[in-house]
Amino acid sequence: MLQIYNTLSRSKEVFKPIVPGQVKMYVCGMTVYDFCHIGHARVMIVFDMVVRWLRASGYEVLYVRNITDIDDKIINRAIDNGESISALTNRFIDAMHADSDELGLMRPDQEPRATDYISQMQGMIGKLIENELAYQVDDGDVNFAVRLLPRYGQLSGKSLDELNAGERVAIDSGKRDPLDFVLWKSAKPQEPADTRWASPWGEGRPGWHIECSAMSCDLLGEHFDIHGGGADLQFPHHENEIAQSEGALYGKNRQDDDAPFVNYWMHNGHIRVNEEKMSKSLGNFFLIRDVLKRFDPEVLRFFMLKAHYRSPINYSDAQLEEARAGLVRLYTSLAQAQAKTSPLDSHNPWAKRFTDAMNDDFNTPEAIAVLFDLASEVNRAQGAEKQALASTLKSLAASLHFLQRDPTEFLQAGSKQESGLSPAQIEEQIAQRQAAKQAKDFAKSDLIRKTLLDQGVVLEDKPGGLTEWRRA
Repeated sequence: MLQIYNTLSRSKEVFKPIVPGQVKMYVCGMTVYDFCHIGHARVMIVFDMVVRWLRASGYEVLYVRNITDIDDKIINRAIDNGESISALTNRFIDAMHADSDELGLMRPDQEPRATDYISQMQGMIGKLIENELAYQVDDGDVNFAVRLLPRYGQLSGKSLDELNAGERVAIDSGKRDPLDFVLWKSAKPQEPADTRWASPWGEGRPGWHIECSAMSCDLLGEHFDIHGGGADLQFPHHENEIAQSEGALYGKNRQDDDAPFVNYWMHNGHIRVNEEKMSKSLGNFFLIRDVLKRFDPEVLRFFMLKAHYRSPINYSDAQLEEARAGLVRLYTSLAQAQAKTSPLDSHNPWAKRFTDAMNDDFNTPEAIAVLFDLASEVNRAQGAEKQALASTLKSLAASLHFLQRDPTEFLQAGSKQESGLSPAQIEEQIAQRQAAKQAKDFAKSDLIRKTLLDQGVVLEDKPGGLTEWRRA
């Protein structure tokens, strides 16, 4: 029975979908004005894992992740570059997809762009004005009146007096209250024509928060199962989404028996770099594509899922090398048998342990520990038992999208950090060692083995005079 930690209730809850057997899930996506960094990678990998496990558990999942393709950062970058908004955003959407594909991630079922949902956003803003929860100020902006919604603060767990405006919500003299946030931004004279849309409140563009409410409600309905995103979005962004969505639907006085906007709120933890917050100013800001020049994509994925999705995670080259070493252990076990991916018997004790871990709020560290225990059993087993255990290992790992490559290919690829010997050079050394063994020059044979080991190449002699090799 799947349990999910719900940020809204601050507790694990048994997962009960609104429609039995179906899950509707929305995840806040990227603002596309630059290449994706490893913080984005964590969001993408975590919720890819969630979707895969839900589907492996038999659910039909509709997965929506938005694209923010209009906001201040995008406008400023386009002006600086001397290019149109669409040219800039299309370029970085393509780059995002390229990074995601290299990481082996599934594309969302729907990937709505904010600029395609302006009319839906305007409709929701109009409803909020009608419900007396929004107002227009002298400069043309339309703001949400936070203090008119008694339930505001339920996600962050703070009272209105405790809350701060937040990084994304500028305190403006035109607002009635510092906590109020913008729903519609009036166009400024210096802003390009492709950054403004006609509206009942004058030309302008939507605020950041309203886009997710409008797109999720349009694609998933006014009440859906799971909403996800990074921990930094809990307040104010997700708090504001609840306020907008429930304010448009119920007005000021939502009743206790009214259906909430979202049943389960999920937030993944922050990424730190060498125990410091990742930021461009500190020079510890890593793009996905730069990391993948130095590390295998499966290594990055394995590193991210070794930690529980809600925990902060410390990124460093040493941590990624440790993750690669873990994958080497698992692939080394698989290399011993002809493993096949197949449906698992629910009575299989390994499958039960793995399933219990994943059903405990997607506890990937415990699930991966099961894989290591199973790999140890593969190493000890013989014959048909070894093959059966290896197949179980590969099948369980498939739900996390690990261990699906040819083991020899992975093991011989090694680390991108090291130059090392080429496969042809290694094979030449193995041939010389074979010749030395045939000539009974065992000292030379042993020297070649040691020399290769010193260069990070492990030799394994097999029956029939065959020698296999892998990178250490």
